[in-house]
Amino acid sequence: MPLRVPNRPVCHHCDGFPVVSITTGDRHRDGSRVLLRVICRACRGTGYALPAALTRAGR
Repeated sequence: MPLRVPNRPVCHHCDGFPVVSITTGDRHRDGSRVLLRVICRACRGTGYALPAALTRAGR
C-alpha cells in the first residue's frame, strides 16, 4: 500500500528544479566541461516554497 505524502507547494521561482548546472564553454585538461552549479535563492535549494504566512511571521 502506498504511503501518503502531503502535497508540498513547489517553489515558483525554480519550478521544483532548485539546483542547475550551467556550462561555461571551457574545458578541463581531461576534456570534461567546466560547470557552474547554481542554487535557487528563494527556496535555498529545497525546491519547495513555504506558505506566505510563515514567511511573513518570521520577519
